[in-house]
Parts: sequence; structure tokens; C-alpha cells
Amino acid sequence: MKKILITGFSGFVSRHFLDYLYKENYRYQILGVDINPPKISLEKYKERLHIEFKELNLLDKEAFDSVIKDFRPDYILHLASFSSVAYSWKYPADCFNNNTQIFLNLTESLRNNDLTECRILSVGSSEEYGNVTEEQLPLHENMQLTPVSPYAVARVSQEMMSKVLVDGYGMNIILTRSFNHIGPYQDTRFVIPSFVKRILDVVESGAVKGVIETGDTSIVRDFLDVRDVVRAYYLLLTEGMPGEVYNICSGKGVSLIDIIAEIADLLSVEIEGQVNPEFVRPGDNQKIVGSYEKIHRELNWKPEIPLSQTLQDMIQDMRGAYISES
Repeated sequence: MKKILITGFSGFVSRHFLDYLYKENYRYQILGVDINPPKISLEKYKERLHIEFKELNLLDKEAFDSVIKDFRPDYILHLASFSSVAYSWKYPADCFNNNTQIFLNLTESLRNNDLTECRILSVGSSEEYGNVTEEQLPLHENMQLTPVSPYAVARVSQEMMSKVLVDGYGMNIILTRSFNHIGPYQDTRFVIPSFVKRILDVVESGAVKGVIETGDTSIVRDFLDVRDVVRAYYLLLTEGMPGEVYNICSGKGVSLIDIIAEIADLLSVEIEGQVNPEFVRPGDNQKIVGSYEKIHRELNWKPEIPLSQTLQDMIQDMRGAYISES
């Protein structure tokens, strides 16, 4: 039985990845590692997956190396990171050091244990592209990267190091630039689930109108469902080309103000957004829309779940009524 190591195991993307493996009836031995324990029981997955969790600080190089040496994975889904752009502006050194050092600890351990054939999916971000003009859209993988946040700089560094390791050591690393993915189970620290939560609070108060504080809601992002994302991750992990970068995106742009309006419409409530300057990030990219042509051409992947369904499922999740298809 093939083995998959998942870093950042306790996050919402990992949970959806497990749901995907379970739904498709795939059989793997899974080891999840994270500094925090999972928020859910793993018993359901054990019907089809051999799954274990180990609480681990991935900055502890010796402990991480011991896990790699004992488990000897065939695949690694590397999700662990500080993934908030806002956090990176508050703590730039912390974000950069954490995200790059974890990746270096991982790849060094594989090399030290003669596991360079292990396939790694190194997850990057659309933030790597930086500010672009309307004429440059949609964004393609061969475009120049101009990161404009500490988080994005760390992601570009990870990507560049990956290419060095592939070329210099023959390591088996596949790379993504993942655009904004949303869905059930996502933490309300992130912008779309925070909108859902606060609009639900208005509805549950009995009001038919309400005001929520926001950042710049004119910005346009390429949002896609996390369940489409994990389907892409599995394809790349098992079939992607080492050293290659793949956009994971919807190919459509939508403004935050339109997202707020759609959530409000789904909940039959009127919502006004009020900009709080403290929520406006410096140098924020005004518009990001990607092209998924490359991964569609090579692996026949494309997004399938419409935004309205994603938002409805997020609403149901926060109301405690969402039921996973797995």
C-alpha cells in the first residue's frame, strides 16, 4: 500500500483531501503531521484508509527527520504554512522563516534518507504573480513573478528552491500556484467565511438589514471550491510533471462586493459593507484571475462546482447542517 504524508494535516484543505480519497475509495496509508491536533475524529476514514496523526512542530528538524525516516512516504502533500497575507504583513520575518524553513527541513530529510524519488506537491499561491495589468489577464504559469507581500515572497522562494532541487538533485517536486479556494470547514479568519459568519449573525439576530465592516471590497479574485482544488492536488501528486508549475484556478474573477451580495441574496437579507481602513492591506493586488489551461491540457482537470453552490454549502456548514458527499 502506497504511503502519503500530509503536512498541515489539521487544516481544512487536508480534511477535504481525506474526503476525496474516501469518496473515491482509494487505498493509502496516511500519516498526518501538524503542530495542532485535528478538530475531527479520524475513525470514519479508517474504514478505507490506514490513517494516523502525529503532533509535530515541523521547525524541529530532528523530530521531522525521524518521522520521515520511519514512515518513508511515497508521496507528500505539503500544505503546512502560514497562509494569511494579512498575518505576513504583521509578522513578515515569522511568516518567511516558518514557510521556507519547513520546506527546507522536509526536502533535506528526504535527501538524507535516500527518498528523493518521493513525489512532493509543493503548494504555492496566486499571490506570487503580484500586481498585474488588465492586459496580462488571465495569468499563465510562464509570466514573470512580482510578489508584493511578505507571504508572496516566501512562496516564490519556496518555488525557486523547488526548481533548484529538481534540477540539482533530481527531486520529484510538482508545484502549484493555487488561487483563492473556499468551502465548508474553512476558518473564519479568512475573508469569505468571515463574510458568511457575520451575515449569518445578522440573519440570526432577526434583522432584515445589516452592516458589516470590510476591507477593500472592489478587489477581484479568482475563487474556486476547495473540493475542486483537492481533486487537482491528487492528480498532480500522482501524475504531474516534476519541476512544472500548475495554476489551480476557476478562470473567473469576482469582486468581494459581489460575493457579499450573493451571500446576502442566498440568506434573503440586505447587507451594506463599511470599509475599515485597518482591514485594507498595503499594496494589495487589485485583480487576480488565472488560466487553468495547462492542467486541463495535461491532466484534463477543470473546476466543476459553481460559486453559488460553494457559498450555499459554507452557509450550511456554519449552521451545522452541511453533509459531506463522502
